[in-house]
Amino acid sequence: MVHTLKAYINHWLHEVNSHSLHAPLIYQLYTGYIQNDYNKSNFESFEATRKKLQAETFEVETSALGAASTVHSGQTKVKAGVIAKRGITPARISRLLARLADFSNAQTMIELGTSFGINTLYMASKKNSRIFTFEAAPDIAQVALTNFEHHGFTNIELLQGNIDQTLPQFLDTRLQIDLAFIDANHRLTPTLNYFNEILKRMHGDSIMVIDDIYWSEGMTQAWQAIKAHPQVTLSIDLFKIGIVLFKPDLTKTHYRLMF
Repeated sequence: MVHTLKAYINHWLHEVNSHSLHAPLIYQLYTGYIQNDYNKSNFESFEATRKKLQAETFEVETSALGAASTVHSGQTKVKAGVIAKRGITPARISRLLARLADFSNAQTMIELGTSFGINTLYMASKKNSRIFTFEAAPDIAQVALTNFEHHGFTNIELLQGNIDQTLPQFLDTRLQIDLAFIDANHRLTPTLNYFNEILKRMHGDSIMVIDDIYWSEGMTQAWQAIKAHPQVTLSIDLFKIGIVLFKPDLTKTHYRLMF
């Protein structure tokens, strides 16, 4: 918490808005898709599912994989409502993921860390797309599958199991990835491993989003390493998430933006 608070203050002191943006691409991305919440009213059914989950009292077995969670603090069973209230990405980030899918015209997407599948639904709403989502905990994966079926989505494939094993197997298919969202195993080394593995299937118009970049010192170190990677030409720090692009014709630039 101390690390996150210090990071927030630093971000607040240095963040800028559109008036400081001059490059056409970043200006278009920021004003048209990051700040412009044009899809706010499009997902009422998804938010109804989120609200329903927040009221659930049944317990789910959580995975022992990954960093210790502030939601369940090492407990093996946690009420679904607790996870839905405290462990799921806020709605405005979910909407941003959907807008980034629009911006990149994403056809193939991956998500590491399905949780209950709310973000998956938002991303899968992109027309003519398919999303592969990875979740380690069987109980949590089953809740997500129920949500996908409830909303009638057929363009989602959930890969359940240890992501350290399922991700390399998936990437062997050699599919090009247009949009990737990393929200799993919030530790330095696994996050960098995921980044480097996924990078093999990214292209010049791909976008990668890393969640909780100031959740811990390890995650912040991972974010610093990712934005410094030579193939990353544009990095955007929105505090809650980091966004990286790989366009080879861009001069390497980093932005810390209001959101």
